[in-house]
Amino acid sequence: MDVRAQVSMVFHLDKCIGCHTCSIACKNIWTDRQGTEYMWWNNVETKPGTGFPVLWEDQKHYKGGWKVNGNGNGKKDLELLSQNKWDAFIKLFYNPNQPGLEDYYEPWTYKYQDLFDSPAGNDQPTAIPVSQITGEPMDIQAGPNWDDDLSGSNQYAANDINLDALSDEERAQLFEIEQISMFYLPRMCNHCANPSCVASCPSGALYKRGEDGIVLINQDLCRGWRACVAACPYKKIYYNWKTGKSEKCILCYPRLETGQPPACFQSCVGRIRYLGVLLYDAERVADAMKVPDEALVEAQRGAICNPFDEKVIAAAKKNGVSDEFIFAAQKSPVWKYVMEWKLALPLHIEYRTMPMLFYVPPLLPVMGKSENGKYEHLSENFFSGLENARVPVKYLAKLFSAGNVELIEASLKKIMAVRHYKRSLELGDFDIKLVNKIMREADLSPTQAEEIYSLTTLATPYERFVLPPIQREEAMSPTCSPEVCKGCEGFGCDEVPHRGP
Repeated sequence: MDVRAQVSMVFHLDKCIGCHTCSIACKNIWTDRQGTEYMWWNNVETKPGTGFPVLWEDQKHYKGGWKVNGNGNGKKDLELLSQNKWDAFIKLFYNPNQPGLEDYYEPWTYKYQDLFDSPAGNDQPTAIPVSQITGEPMDIQAGPNWDDDLSGSNQYAANDINLDALSDEERAQLFEIEQISMFYLPRMCNHCANPSCVASCPSGALYKRGEDGIVLINQDLCRGWRACVAACPYKKIYYNWKTGKSEKCILCYPRLETGQPPACFQSCVGRIRYLGVLLYDAERVADAMKVPDEALVEAQRGAICNPFDEKVIAAAKKNGVSDEFIFAAQKSPVWKYVMEWKLALPLHIEYRTMPMLFYVPPLLPVMGKSENGKYEHLSENFFSGLENARVPVKYLAKLFSAGNVELIEASLKKIMAVRHYKRSLELGDFDIKLVNKIMREADLSPTQAEEIYSLTTLATPYERFVLPPIQREEAMSPTCSPEVCKGCEGFGCDEVPHRGP
């Protein structure tokens, strides 16, 4: 058992209001330099929609993440989609699957000085848009939030590849009323436990910190080959055209090391973000990601360790995990959402990177539908059945459970049960027998319902962000072990990641 500590996150999508405050907080701190104008380490997308960069979920084109192949001996191996040992060298010089600037957008600013320097006249001077890269005037055609709030449009939302699994009736149901069919999807680096970006880097610049699992890029080692950009299926690594290096979200690790949450977490208006520690068995990661798509979520849960188990605690301490981190794992809101309540699910786990950012799927208002141009209520209940959800369950399953509808339904039923339960207590307008039936079907006890309600709606920052200050003097290499290096035995390596004795 190789127990590691991982700083993990949960985003509660029912609470996201799409204000983009998280994106601006990140932009102001980390990507306001030349060469980073088009970078959005944190962005908020509208779903259904094509996202940023455009159609980033289309791995038939971008070929990010892993695939499972047989090795001829009856065993299965994980292989990168973006490259193999035969074409990796060639793709350093030309990679047809690399996203181009047109897949993002050409960043621009305005010639504000023209507003002051224009000669006097009868017309109002205009600050024309100019490219931040070339400085030339440009006709703006796209931006990072170009399809924001356009979830019902045929121009943007209809091109979402996650709609492929839906029937014509479900598609019509989704696009019936634009204003209430959308939800927001904040995205950032998932700091995966099985990161394809790290595996693809030919210069060894990408590494996963052993003490907290944060994936970083060593700027001294990076040579700008951009293999990581192609290999990351979430397209959360960007190329800095000014410095010739790759850059990505660093989870504000200078803040984490002083016990503070990342800037995007701290600034979140909807308080949708939760930060905590998960313990996982690194020995199980590869096998967990080799199972069929519909079993991936449960396989990932199987690799996450119980922080209250004495054997897990002993293995974690042997691996250098501090008592403070173990205590944080026991108090972690992420553990509760992911493992105890099983409400939060990973985004596109079929990419097999074992993402450590989880999402509570949205339970949108499904009180009615439009028929003959008139909005009609489906029932007198506060919520109608999941089969009438404006965002079909199949669509959410395509996003958060690799198509496993049962997992989405189980999560939504619990959220639904909590709302019915609390409404019955506060307003008394639901039959107690009906509420008890809903609770039983959702496999939820009143105690759990109160805990979920409390952490979802009433939690303080100290309950949403549970992480001790990270001690860099206790840092260890994630790939180092006594078998690899007899001298350091997993601690105090001078080289990260460690290459061997």
